[in-house]
Amino acid sequence: MSDCLFCGIAEKRIPTKVLREDASTLAFPDIAPVAPLHALVIPKRHLAAWRDVDDPQLAAALFAACAAVARDAGYDEGGYRIVANTGADAGQSVRHLHLHVLGGRRFAWPPG
Repeated sequence: MSDCLFCGIAEKRIPTKVLREDASTLAFPDIAPVAPLHALVIPKRHLAAWRDVDDPQLAAALFAACAAVARDAGYDEGGYRIVANTGADAGQSVRHLHLHVLGGRRFAWPPG
């Protein structure tokens, strides 16, 4: 999608710091971090939300990328959180599937 922000990042039309990349995923820092580690992991192909994931291998690749980002940042042992918002009521602001990887501070449960 030419007007999708995250497609532009995945296609390298919009520059960002790449934290991790493989054939199907890309990870980069969130522009408004809420934790010492706040990265976004996206599929390179456009999927609007988690409900649109139709490939179990892609789902696995997304979660593996999240784990690798947390490990590379040094938060594997202390813990980290993975969040995927689907739809406006859940707080999804960009209509391209993205998983937030958050680490480096204590998180409350249930989330606020």
